[in-house]
This record gives sequence, structure tokens and C-alpha cells, in this order.
Amino acid sequence: MSKDRIEPSEHRPGALHRPRPPYGWMTMGLIGLGLAALAPFLARHSFEHVAQDRYLGPGQCKECHPRQFESWATTRMAASFSVLRPGEKAQEKRSVGLDPSVDYTHNEACLPCHSTGYGRPGGFVSVEATPEMAGVTCESCHGPGGAYAGTVMAPGNSGFLSADARKAGLVYPPAEPVCRICHNSKSPFAPTDGKFDFAARVRIGTHQHFKLKYGHGD
Repeated sequence: MSKDRIEPSEHRPGALHRPRPPYGWMTMGLIGLGLAALAPFLARHSFEHVAQDRYLGPGQCKECHPRQFESWATTRMAASFSVLRPGEKAQEKRSVGLDPSVDYTHNEACLPCHSTGYGRPGGFVSVEATPEMAGVTCESCHGPGGAYAGTVMAPGNSGFLSADARKAGLVYPPAEPVCRICHNSKSPFAPTDGKFDFAARVRIGTHQHFKLKYGHGD
């Protein structure tokens, strides 16, 4: 009895193990080398993929500006959240019709101006969840760090220009309109005459302005 001849087929298991053309291995090797070369770059710059309007917290600023941070920590701005606590600034609260025994630390009408980035990405959520964002911190005046910190103002890039950082979103130096966001008629502590002495408030309310090690083309 004769047997039917079985022709080779592309669907037979042996067909899956045909030798790969030499150029195929070469292509895969080049791709592998390219990814290996990119790995350090991607690791170093992965932090840049934060939202540009994301708040990073004062700890990010402290890394490069420790003296400014230490000075800021003693200011009224740094302590602005504490005045929301019961018993704090009792006389001042009574003078504007506020009950000093009330806890205002979770009051949505107060938090936008007594915390940093309230309701924004990376900003203040609550004193329990984000204590580092309580008070008026660096980004309240200089803008959310996701726009410039770690990108234009990257560690190791001491030669960056302030003009480039400003283009990226840095507010420097902060002008009166920045303060007016909170120091206005909506505040229960606004002056009755409606006047706001910007120069005086800068002197008594903000951190010392130390000379920077690098000029950045200011």
C-alpha cells in the first residue's frame, strides 16, 4: 500500500523555527543599544512629567534656597494657617465679628488664602493630609513649582536664566497683584480704608532676600 506524500506546510511546527535573517538580529541589537543609551536620560528626567500647574511643596525650594526657607519659616506668612485654630488671634477675630472659639482650619472660605494651592494639583487638601502645604509657602508667591522647578531650574543647571524660568511660570519677583489675590476687600481683615501698603507688607511679612550665589541674568 502506498503512502500519501505529505508536503511541507507553513502551518507545521517546523515552519516556526526557520532561521532568522542576519539583518533581523542586527536591527534588534541596534534597538537594544538605543534603549540602553536612553535609560539614564529617562531616569534623570522622569520628574519633568508632572503637570505644569502642580504644586511641589516648600521642601523642593529648600533644597536650593535653605537661607530663604529658614527666614520664611519665621514670617507671618508661614504662620498664617495657625491663626485659623481656636483661640488664636482672639482679639483680632472679635474685632471683625469672628468667633475666636471656632475652628476654621477646615473652613473652605479661609483655606484658599491660609494654605498653598488649595483645590489645585499637589496643593493643600487638609492639615492632616498635607501639613507641608499649610500656610502661605513659597509657591503662593512664586507660582506652582511644577512649571519651573526641576525643569528650567534643574539641579545642576546653575547657569539657567531667570528670564527662561519666568517664561516657564516662575513669578519673580512677586508684584502687588500677587498679594492682592488675598489682601483685598473679601478678607475680613482688610483695612477699612481699602488701602494696602505693598512695600510695608513686603518688609514685615516676607522672608529676607539674600543675594543669590548665581545671578541668573536678573
